[in-house]
Amino acid sequence: MTQNHVTGMEASAVSVLKRAVELDQGARFQESLVCYQEGIQLLMDVLKAVKDDPKKVHYRGKIKGYMERAEQIKVHVNQLKEDGKYHEQMKISEDATGYSYGMLFKPYISSALSEVWVEDPYIRHIHQLYNFLRFCEMLLKADCQVKTIHLLTSQDEVDSGQQNTALAEVKQSLQTQGVSLDLQYSSTIHDREIRFDNGWIIKIGRGLDYFKKSKGRFSVGYCDYDLRRCHETTVDIFHTKHTKKLGDVM
Repeated sequence: MTQNHVTGMEASAVSVLKRAVELDQGARFQESLVCYQEGIQLLMDVLKAVKDDPKKVHYRGKIKGYMERAEQIKVHVNQLKEDGKYHEQMKISEDATGYSYGMLFKPYISSALSEVWVEDPYIRHIHQLYNFLRFCEMLLKADCQVKTIHLLTSQDEVDSGQQNTALAEVKQSLQTQGVSLDLQYSSTIHDREIRFDNGWIIKIGRGLDYFKKSKGRFSVGYCDYDLRRCHETTVDIFHTKHTKKLGDVM
């Protein structure tokens, strides 16, 4: 392994761990835990590659410190989850980037995740329907075994045909991936939230529709939502042992 490669891995580790500390200080513990784990793994790869003994001692000390902090966070988060008191809040500022569905939901997806409930009254217009599709694609790519996605939304009173056709196509496409889509409509739904059967609840003020319209089909951010500018919104994250079923809210 070349020195440039080692230097690159070290820079990546520093960047990820810096983000972990920032999230930790902001009390965004679940997100910080994911970053600590990624950063620790990167440092361990660096440790395996370096030959200099003083550097090995330095990296071992850093790894030990970060591992201890990660374990403290894990214990703290587990206790909050056990007590039913877990709550984090993050704010997405106007025109912020870096908040694709993958980045936002990754800390709360686990291998145990198999069922998802989406309650969002605004999965109607073309861009909102594409948002829901992108959310489904994110779940398919994630480290989980999602088998059922429930969607509760409101019917488009102007063009229900377009909405019905699009969601029927999404349903058929998901079936080819071994995932069933349970679609229900409600004329009274107002709240927006996403529930995972591993206990996580994510409430986004604007629902899935927090991205701004791209300036053009060939503009940066049109395809990659990590580069798409966002509307200002608030995200609240909770954890419960008892995931509410879709029928409980109708």
